[in-house]
Amino acid sequence: MRDRTVLLLAVVAIVSLTGSIATLAVTESADSRLDQTDDTSVSVSDGATGRFARLHAAGVTGSNVSVGIVDPTGFDTESKTIAGQVAETRGFGVGPVHNTRETHGTATAAVVSRTAPDADLYLARVDSVDSYRQAVDWLVREDVDVVVAPVSFYGQPGDGTGPVARSATQATERGSVFIAPAGNLAEAHWSGQYTIETVQNRTVAFTNGSRQNYIRGGTKITVWLSWEQAHADEDYTVELYRTNGTDARLVARSQPYRGDDVPNERIVADVRPGDYYLVIRGPASPTGARLRLVSPTHELQHTSTRNSIVAPGTARKAITVGAYNSRVKQLEPFSSRGPTVDERPGVDIVAPDRKFAAAAPDGFVGSSAAVPYVGGTAALLLEANESLTPRETERLLERTTRDVGRPGLDNETGHGAVRPVRAVRTAQNRTDG
Repeated sequence: MRDRTVLLLAVVAIVSLTGSIATLAVTESADSRLDQTDDTSVSVSDGATGRFARLHAAGVTGSNVSVGIVDPTGFDTESKTIAGQVAETRGFGVGPVHNTRETHGTATAAVVSRTAPDADLYLARVDSVDSYRQAVDWLVREDVDVVVAPVSFYGQPGDGTGPVARSATQATERGSVFIAPAGNLAEAHWSGQYTIETVQNRTVAFTNGSRQNYIRGGTKITVWLSWEQAHADEDYTVELYRTNGTDARLVARSQPYRGDDVPNERIVADVRPGDYYLVIRGPASPTGARLRLVSPTHELQHTSTRNSIVAPGTARKAITVGAYNSRVKQLEPFSSRGPTVDERPGVDIVAPDRKFAAAAPDGFVGSSAAVPYVGGTAALLLEANESLTPRETERLLERTTRDVGRPGLDNETGHGAVRPVRAVRTAQNRTDG
């Protein structure tokens, strides 16, 4: 077992599939018919077919538009998929920007490049809340038109008030379209209140009175417990136990995270294969505090999909994107859902996360893969109509979607699935008057 020290906060928004972490490739698939004007499947690997190719053939390629990408893994700036578009790079925190391995950052940039092949790319590598904020500030100072941030920060407030979300909101207010993932926590999130109905002997009850929340996944475990700022002076702890069905042994106890000013704790542990569960403990008397338990590495037995959106997707002015599987025409089961804690819908739009040819060997799936799809589309809109503000860009993307969930705006799929051709044509019509 690894020592319970706090490691990297900026965790890439990835999803656990069949027991392993899928991070760096996109599976190509034939899309269903979207509508009569936007129905061709995307195959950007060869740049020859699909709705984006139609836009490119019409001269809409993202020319004179800049897209900034914030990622913790770095970028292969010499990769043939992005090399010709890289305008500038910058590292914030530890680690070089350039990474010749097939990384999440390179895969993200490749999707933007293939959707908006003439956009200029500004690439920033980050490793913490502070470095992320510095990177976003740098991109805004560089007057970047679109910021694509395929990262998820756990342990942050769910109402858009934390430092990660505030940075995204400020970027939008300063003129940049900010696009963030909803997250991949629908099957790995639980929230509840510390009340007399749910607490016994300082231990929280999950579903049906159970005080153990079993987890399923690999042997590298990360778990976050967070609570409201109004209860920052209170102490809550999550504990990890190993069990053989009869006896249980404490394996790890969460420790406060010191990298931000948010009340949260975390467990990071390497464990042997076996059965494990989580227990939440708190003060002697019920406090009414709302607790949030998430694991970016494991599914939870007891979950609540509501409020599972993560920062910066919780930001009040960001475009928050969920992951949509267009092959089966439904939201990915792991894609985080709203509303936010302050009762906003949370998800604005959804986009395909399995549309593009492999950008890395192990899969690039999830809301992180959906974000650059929307980022490239936004770049095309801004070329089609350079007068669009961030708010107008968001409204155009939302108004031109195809409804793929419950009728109207909903907390799972937002306004619906993005339609690049319709959005661009609408932007052009605005220009034409």
